[in-house]
Amino acid sequence: MKARVLASVSLFSLLIAVCLPAQARATKCSIRYTLQGWSAFYKTASGNGTITCDDGQSAAVSIRATGGGLTVGKSKVSDGRGKFSEVASIGELFGAYANAEAHAGMGPSSSAQVMTKGTVSLELTGTGQGVDLGFSFGKFTISKRK
Repeated sequence: MKARVLASVSLFSLLIAVCLPAQARATKCSIRYTLQGWSAFYKTASGNGTITCDDGQSAAVSIRATGGGLTVGKSKVSDGRGKFSEVASIGELFGAYANAEAHAGMGPSSSAQVMTKGTVSLELTGTGQGVDLGFSFGKFTISKRK
């Protein structure tokens, strides 16, 4: 009797181990970037960066920010840094993030913003130069550099 119970429990445990998918280990990724652009009701900026992850994955990326609002100015981020929420793979980081920002600056300035793309969030900070004023809504797109 004990042997049957032990065999049944062992078989059940084996089936569970085989049938359940292995859970992917979450990885933490960050980005360093530069970005420059202008705005006059319509806002546009572009730049480049590098995403690195703690599991060894990395990618050179292009960045494009577009949007609109009550905004005017010209800016350049020369030392941008960002942190992503944990993901299973670097591939989850590419795509368009929704963002909203309020900004005001003249000369040397710094910025910070948080944006989302589904379950992935991105927290950005940066320093640079510019003359800008207003608020805008739009998207921040990260793609693999070609």
